[in-house]
Amino acid sequence: MSNKIKVLIVDDSALVRQTLSDILSSDPGIEVIGMAQDPIVAVQKIAEQVPDVITLDVEMPRMDGITFLQKLMSQHPIPVVMCSSLAESGSETALKALEYGAVDIITKPKMGTKQFIEESRIRICDSIKAAAAARLKPIRAIREVSPKYTADVIMEAPNAKAMIMTTEKVVVVGASTGGTEALSIFLQMLPEDTPGIVIVQHMPENFTAAFAKRLDSICRVTVKEAENNDSVVRGHVLIAPGNRHTLLKRSGARYYVEVKEGPLVSRHRPSVDVLFRSAARYAGKNAVGVIMTGMGDDGAHGMKELHDAGARTIAQDEASCVVFGMPNEAIKLGGVDKIMPLDRIATETLKLCL
Repeated sequence: MSNKIKVLIVDDSALVRQTLSDILSSDPGIEVIGMAQDPIVAVQKIAEQVPDVITLDVEMPRMDGITFLQKLMSQHPIPVVMCSSLAESGSETALKALEYGAVDIITKPKMGTKQFIEESRIRICDSIKAAAAARLKPIRAIREVSPKYTADVIMEAPNAKAMIMTTEKVVVVGASTGGTEALSIFLQMLPEDTPGIVIVQHMPENFTAAFAKRLDSICRVTVKEAENNDSVVRGHVLIAPGNRHTLLKRSGARYYVEVKEGPLVSRHRPSVDVLFRSAARYAGKNAVGVIMTGMGDDGAHGMKELHDAGARTIAQDEASCVVFGMPNEAIKLGGVDKIMPLDRIATETLKLCL
């Protein structure tokens, strides 16, 4: 029992509390130690037993989740995963929570098809494990009880005939836990004429548009949520939409993206592995791949394929990562050319694009 990740669920909906509890309790590495209908009750629960991770709703009586998050982080920091609805009106608020110290965002589970419920379970449990890892607590290895698909289910592996060298470069980036802040730092350091960039950041559906809008307001490059057939051009950054895979494609001299449905790949949709594999296939030596902070191994195999196709690759170093999972797995596979701190990645990316 001592090896399990202890979770406190804070949500004003009894149905959501019970549903989250059932989902989390289904994982052998997670233990729900309490539930609270608002932050006031949560404080009492924390006094009795300190959890490893808290799931926190945004809108609650007596005290809203954002105010509680700020107080918690200033007085008794505990990894927090925000639990929000899919409503677009709440996206900006939930994203603000990431700025205040929340580790991740998950969407409130809804009843639906068996596949939907299972995919929700995977995403929610993985978010809890990532939050616990961000606190640098040892996590007992968990046996995976659900299928883990590779990028093979979306497209075949690149062959030896990768795209020949051209003068136009394209940058592909993958990130997960801690990535919202890492991407903000990275993109703000880029000039207006930066080569086209496509990014997969693990994030729920309907939150990526608000995330892209926020980045667009603080960066010199133009940032938007990717739409099918969007061109990848200089000075523009495309963020893969939540719950859709995003692939890099090429027609003649034009790079563009394909946004499509499909199963979870490396336990995610969108998947970094899918983006990186498509870049290996259609850009090859013209690509620069960057893998940032995140739990798990999504992107590791895709980065190796990028590297083998002649692309230059960069991994964020352990010291600057919130979770050194994805970069570490890519490094271990031999797909990384350079390992560096976050504040140097933008400059190095531009050098590799020359």
